[in-house]
Amino acid sequence: MALASEQIVCDYLVIGAGVAGLRAAITLAAHGRVLVLAKDTLHESASEYAQGGIAAALSDDDEVSLHEQDTLAAGDGLCDPEAVATLVKEGPNVIEELLEWGAAFDREDGELVFGREGAHSRNRILHAHGDSTGREISRTLYRRAAALSNVRFLSFAAVTDLLVENGEVRGAVAFDARYGERHPIFARAVLLATGGLGRVYKETTNPNVATGDGVAMAWRAGAVIRDIEFVQFHPTALHFDNAPRFLLSEALRGDGAFLRNAAGERFTDELASRDIVSRAIVREIAHTGSPHMFLDMTHFEPGVMEHHFPRIYQTCLRYGLDLTKTPAPVHPAAHYAMGGVHTNLDGLTTVPRLYAAGEVACTGVHGANRLASNSLLEGVVFGARAALSMLALEAASPSGGIPQTEVFPAMTESHLRSITWDHCGITRNEEGLAKAADILRSVPMEKRPAPTRQDYELRSMRRVALLIAMAALDRRESRGGHYRSDYPEKAKEAVHSTLQGTPL
Repeated sequence: MALASEQIVCDYLVIGAGVAGLRAAITLAAHGRVLVLAKDTLHESASEYAQGGIAAALSDDDEVSLHEQDTLAAGDGLCDPEAVATLVKEGPNVIEELLEWGAAFDREDGELVFGREGAHSRNRILHAHGDSTGREISRTLYRRAAALSNVRFLSFAAVTDLLVENGEVRGAVAFDARYGERHPIFARAVLLATGGLGRVYKETTNPNVATGDGVAMAWRAGAVIRDIEFVQFHPTALHFDNAPRFLLSEALRGDGAFLRNAAGERFTDELASRDIVSRAIVREIAHTGSPHMFLDMTHFEPGVMEHHFPRIYQTCLRYGLDLTKTPAPVHPAAHYAMGGVHTNLDGLTTVPRLYAAGEVACTGVHGANRLASNSLLEGVVFGARAALSMLALEAASPSGGIPQTEVFPAMTESHLRSITWDHCGITRNEEGLAKAADILRSVPMEKRPAPTRQDYELRSMRRVALLIAMAALDRRESRGGHYRSDYPEKAKEAVHSTLQGTPL
């Protein structure tokens, strides 16, 4: 499907084609016309890159209550208990549904294989093809959605704004890069399933499309943004000068990989939560002067890397690294946003007719630090819940105007990403955060005669980076993924950050 007309009208607009958006589309399709938009190809999303797995209490020695306890512990006092209970209770049913729809999770002798990752007390992680779990779940959901006559897909449609009329969201504006044109799309309800914001950082495991567009659009529409300062940095991203920051899955450490310094010494608990391991690596880098640490799998049994982690193994081989013989150079990189657009348990934001699910949303499930492999589960669970809530809305008349006066930040993307990495990264302090906020707030804004997709993305990135800096500056404590060197202790009371309404 292409943007062939001046305007499009549908019943339900889903912005994003990852697992949250696809799962929502499947439920919505039985009740009206669904349009699913993807900024790039239909297969370029964070879901496609998710290696670690999907967590659910299904094994014989596991219980939902244990999954709940582990999630709450990782969230470091900031989880919404009701949201966590919803996630873990609905998790087993979600897995059964995916299996029924054809998801090929890894098995041995016909039985599902459950792995363990950092901060989990039981083996409860399901993988697909070793290290391609997100791709397999996306494939399963896409095949299911694409078979439904009411679902239409539109790729290379970058959404730049939400259409708001009388305080309600009535649709969105899609940018057609081929012709440099913007088109209104009207709907009775809009679901933001736009994924993450990792590209605001110089070092990230996220795909290039992860520019925080959903958070930026929701902010612009008046939605509350909550806990946006909590950004999770994955400890082990491949650190070659000539290679992308490819994720080396936590499942490797779950299977016994060691973290070593340049002298070959182990220096941390590999199965600690991601914030602890990331800070340990950064400290060791500072202590030793090495540009990175090393993830060692050379002691694995023959065939483990090739068969259990084929995607990781083959990717590293392309860069001349044989993981069966040589440890991988690794460095932390921005990986996942725990905060985002504030929603209730049914995905509804603080703006009527606007919903959010997946990484763009802040349901309260992750708190201050996401438990490994809960993200794919969250996307599927809350994508389905949001869809059910959207069905209750009555139709709205197509309305809302496209913004006519647009300005864009007069700065380079590399400059923005360096500011965020240097001052809003793994270790933060008041001086750096204040500097970042001042720079980002004072960036000159200018009109562009023919804006490109990159212009719109940079506009989103600047807004999101400033929100992170502002929230992190106000949080004078260290908790979960937010670490302040000038406030290293945790505050007695866990309080959510909320940002709304101030022009940026």
